[in-house]
Amino acid sequence: MDKKIMTGFAGDVSVEETWATLKENPEAVLVDVRTDAEWSFVGVPDLRALGKAPVLISWQLYPAMQVNNQFVDMMEQQGILKSAPVYFLCRSGVRSRAAAEKAAAAGYQACYNIAGGFEGDRDGNNHRGRVNGWKAADLPWIQK
Repeated sequence: MDKKIMTGFAGDVSVEETWATLKENPEAVLVDVRTDAEWSFVGVPDLRALGKAPVLISWQLYPAMQVNNQFVDMMEQQGILKSAPVYFLCRSGVRSRAAAEKAAAAGYQACYNIAGGFEGDRDGNNHRGRVNGWKAADLPWIQK
């Protein structure tokens, strides 16, 4: 793998580790990379207790699901500093990893993929939100 692309990608972290860092580090940012539909119908992390809000920037654009070529520009427009620790969240941790790697390649210095994502893996009944991820950890969330 090209090391230049991985510069600044700091790896996978748990939802609990993410919450703790967001709580302890005022510069830490959570970027939710899911789609408008997911934010509206599934919910978003509720960071109000931390005096923060998630930054909502889709990695892929619904409904065609093509990669958002303006993703990094949109991060910059939201004022996310390249020196800040940035935690990327999607449904299960796949899109967020791609987004974290892209941000790292663009010069963001500490990009983390939130393993398990918001809803996590499917359980034996093919349902999400019970095995791992933000909801399964019973972290705060709200309907948008």
